[in-house]
Amino acid sequence: MSENDKKQDPASLRAEGNNLFNSGDFHGALVCYTKALKLSDGPSEEAILYRNRAACYLKLEDFSKAEDDASKALNTDPGDVKARFRRSQALQNLGRLDQAFMDIQMCAKIEPKNKAFQESLRNLGAQIQEKASQFSSTDSRVQQMFNLLLDPSVKESDRHKAAQNLVVLSREDAGAEQIFRNDGVQLLQRLLDSGKEEMVLPAVRTLVGLCSGHQSRTMVIVNELGMDRLCSVMGCGAEQVSLAVCHLLQVMFEALMEGMSKEVRGKEEAVVLEPSRELRSMLKHILDVLTKRTVSGAGRDNALNLLIKHVPRKSQKDPNNALTLWVIDHGLNKILEVAGTVSGITDGPPLTDSTHMSCSVLLTKMYDDLKCDTERENFNRLCEDYIKSHFESEGLTGKLHAIQTISVLLQGPSDVGNRTLELTGVMNTVITLCGSDIELHQQVAVEALIHASGKAKRASFITANGVALLKDLYKRSENDRIRVRALVGLCKLGSAGGTDFSMKQFAEGSTLKLAKQCRKWLCNDSMPPSSRRWAVEGLAYLTFDADVKEELVEDKQALQAMFQLAKSEDKTVLFAVGSTLVNCTNSYDTEKPDPQLVELAKYAKQHVPEEHPKDVTCFVEKRITKLLEAGVVSALVCMVKQESPALTDACKECIARVFLALVEKPEDRGLVVAQGAGKALIPLATEGIDVGKSKAGQALAKIAITSNPEIAFPGERIYEVVRPLVSLLALDCTALQNFEALMALTNLAGINERVRQKIVKEKAVTKIEGYMFEDHEMIRTAATECMCNMVLCKEVQDMFAATGNDRLKLLVLYSGEDDEKLRKAASGTLAMLTSLQPQLCSRIPDTTTHWLEILQALLLSDSVDLQHRGTVITMNMMQAEHDLAKRLIESEVLEILSVLAKDDHAKQSQASRAAKQCLQIAMDYGLIKPNTAE
Repeated sequence: MSENDKKQDPASLRAEGNNLFNSGDFHGALVCYTKALKLSDGPSEEAILYRNRAACYLKLEDFSKAEDDASKALNTDPGDVKARFRRSQALQNLGRLDQAFMDIQMCAKIEPKNKAFQESLRNLGAQIQEKASQFSSTDSRVQQMFNLLLDPSVKESDRHKAAQNLVVLSREDAGAEQIFRNDGVQLLQRLLDSGKEEMVLPAVRTLVGLCSGHQSRTMVIVNELGMDRLCSVMGCGAEQVSLAVCHLLQVMFEALMEGMSKEVRGKEEAVVLEPSRELRSMLKHILDVLTKRTVSGAGRDNALNLLIKHVPRKSQKDPNNALTLWVIDHGLNKILEVAGTVSGITDGPPLTDSTHMSCSVLLTKMYDDLKCDTERENFNRLCEDYIKSHFESEGLTGKLHAIQTISVLLQGPSDVGNRTLELTGVMNTVITLCGSDIELHQQVAVEALIHASGKAKRASFITANGVALLKDLYKRSENDRIRVRALVGLCKLGSAGGTDFSMKQFAEGSTLKLAKQCRKWLCNDSMPPSSRRWAVEGLAYLTFDADVKEELVEDKQALQAMFQLAKSEDKTVLFAVGSTLVNCTNSYDTEKPDPQLVELAKYAKQHVPEEHPKDVTCFVEKRITKLLEAGVVSALVCMVKQESPALTDACKECIARVFLALVEKPEDRGLVVAQGAGKALIPLATEGIDVGKSKAGQALAKIAITSNPEIAFPGERIYEVVRPLVSLLALDCTALQNFEALMALTNLAGINERVRQKIVKEKAVTKIEGYMFEDHEMIRTAATECMCNMVLCKEVQDMFAATGNDRLKLLVLYSGEDDEKLRKAASGTLAMLTSLQPQLCSRIPDTTTHWLEILQALLLSDSVDLQHRGTVITMNMMQAEHDLAKRLIESEVLEILSVLAKDDHAKQSQASRAAKQCLQIAMDYGLIKPNTAE
């Protein structure tokens, strides 16, 4: 049979899969078994392949697929005890203990003497009994709480305690099930309808426990309570209650969306589920909330937040954007109506300071979720039609509504905003309204003008035509709200050149004057936060200029004011603060141009960007020190904690960049960690766009390299750090990120077995192994050092012990390299492995013909550490096998060991002690005789 035929032969593929499985490559084995299944035409062969593939899924912790494959194997051969055992294991991990018990009971009947079956049978029996007693105990507690809540003679304080106890019970699966079975939903409905905040809050939180991760219960609860009731409670004036209902609806969305993406089994099989229809019904009610005049501003913001979190796809890899398209068709006009509402002018629903920002974020996410030009063109057309219908209506109110809508679009999907801005008469109306006698009209127009100058082309137009107007508003207006907005417009136009020192829009010193005024307003406590926010917005633009950065970090009062604003309730300031700090720390990405290309550009008389003299490293480091002294870390930590649509992916990226700049110097990391950076960085490294996540992950790596991980990431947090670090072991990350991630994982792997298990679970071992082959010396050494700690884990030891791989050979060869650090790491790993897995010792001579030379070179090394590693490897090899010990003693190793053992200077050294143990082993074997000379 030719090699090509073998690759297409099911038996060969199955054998290859078996080898890969035995060597620990479960993904590779899965691929082989799947290929073999496609080629197989016999039911008996398919049953074996399904059984084997189930074993792969068990190892990969995909228990639903493991159960499915084991069931397929059993359909062909019900007596296949291996398949039944694997299905039992899968069912146990899926929480379906009664079904798992039936399977393992059958296994034990078929093979009554099998110890593994008997032990599993006992464990499952104990778990089922424990669960039954827990249900019994929980049932009585639930009934007790129900009795207290239903008895009108019970004191109000006791009823309140009973409601709180239900919240606690609902967080356990047994408690949630008992509450649900005993008509708890009807009782909770009565509490919701009571209108008393102290009863409504625990009722909502109990419902959260009932719905979390449970699709069928969620379906029933939604239908029993009704979305009208839930939306009404969310729209009430009590912010805490509104937020709690928002969280409940979020949990309901997640339960239904998860149900759409997985096959339903077990107890839920009998329930007829239509999650997609239910989901759209919920979305329709949420969209209706947006335009209801009776809904509070906080309730409307929560409704927008729900749409932001659950309508756009979580990942662009998911091909289904049907929810976004449905919301655009059924609710885009409602979102635009909220976006165009101007409190005090247009007749619209109540808003908060954050509502327009939330609309902008939602519109951006929806537009970004569109997959083709046809979908984007439809979105543009709908927005244009909406704005035209208002702009072309009679009276000024419609025009103001249209301009405000455009402002929101310019902050969100700017391409759409720019198109609507080009509609006939819009820009002229904006300019005209800037000179209006009515201050609110001026405010709407000036904000639109500021957002309109985002594009360089339009900024140039406004610089030529609108600067005089903004200056006039800034100087003559008696309203500080108008003046500060006009100032921001000037700031934005003045910074159109970005960080290019040669591209100054205004005269020398103008940006410094503008920045000074921004700092003055920022520190003015008498101004409302919404106006002071605009001062930070101005600094976000002006800090492209290094002179402005230098003055800002020296102004401690201004920094403190900005940090206090970042911690305040006004969440719309987050991005402006983040952008300002990115500019001050120079943590934006810059590419150093090729000097030859720069010279060519100058020769061709093309523009060449210039770096400001105060943007060099020494100035940046001083600015970072000033920011740390002013308390920047606590401000960043508070910003991360904000639960708001204003904390966009772009904002998270800014914060991650600043954190990375703050931990650049090792001596600053302790201070940064002490103020809570370790906790704040974890969500930044796991949520958002890839750039932000990688920056936050790199900051975590830097902290883990120089700090004690157990102190920097106390408790369970240390396990949460693993995934962000592993994500840096990717081809699209820089070599520095790869290196720092490996160094950090090395430190983590040395802590305890549970951390090592977490690293294994995150599929990091094969990545670490891949970096051991890197050309870059430092990365190769870091990977080998990491592996040295990881071999303490049994799964990693099994990878080296598996036959048919060159892992052991690589370690032996690296132990003979010139790079001392690499030799230490490789020989240390080899010493650890030969101690933990003695059977590997006999395979060392087969790795390379130079193995003995490499071992002797370790023993003869000038490095005490290498000597010690060499003597430990020798000792392990001699202990493992008599013939191997004989082979070593018959070589020059005996003489080297004798010298090491007699070395007077090394009497207390580890290498000397290990050498003496080697000689003792040789004497025990009778290979050498003891020296009896005095």
